Amino acid sequence: MICLSARKQIADTIRKEHKEERGLYNYKAIKKSKILEYRKTEESVKRLDKPSNLPRAKSLGYKAKKGFLVVRVRVRRGGGAHKRPRSGRRPKRMGVNKLTRNISKQRIAELRASSKFPNCEVLNSYYVGEDGKHKYYEVILVDRNAPEIKADKDICWICCQKNRGRAERGLTSKAKKERRGKRKKGK
Repeated sequence: MICLSARKQIADTIRKEHKEERGLYNYKAIKKSKILEYRKTEESVKRLDKPSNLPRAKSLGYKAKKGFLVVRVRVRRGGGAHKRPRSGRRPKRMGVNKLTRNISKQRIAELRASSKFPNCEVLNSYYVGEDGKHKYYEVILVDRNAPEIKADKDICWICCQKNRGRAERGLTSKAKKERRGKRKKGK
């Protein structure tokens, strides 16, 4: 048998359990009820005890130890609001329709989590769900002053001074992917 990592084993066992219990659960209804629950929370940035999608969080670097935080962030859907110009223009040049933000919703979620918890650094984030009004992301944060983090050889790199403000400077994986697509080709 091929030796799998713990993360892959967890994901495989969850998948096998879901296949066996597919007839017992209505996953669509479960997801809908979860998102309704998310919508009821008044805070747009809410700290969680544990991630809702454990295999995904583990694949992004989460560990169940002190110093790691998981935060669910709510971001409004749709493009950025643009005011219609008051002076005369032809409709094509009004600059109201088909305008989008320059950064993705996931990156906005990372920035909000970072500003809410200034003593932590954003490690990564992942999509949780959406409804008609909002998109929901879970952001993994690391407390850079925690002694458990400083002692852990896998994550101690985040405590260095040069890794301050990763989300603000676009150094998370989502932000890097986003910038990759915007490069000019040829020139």
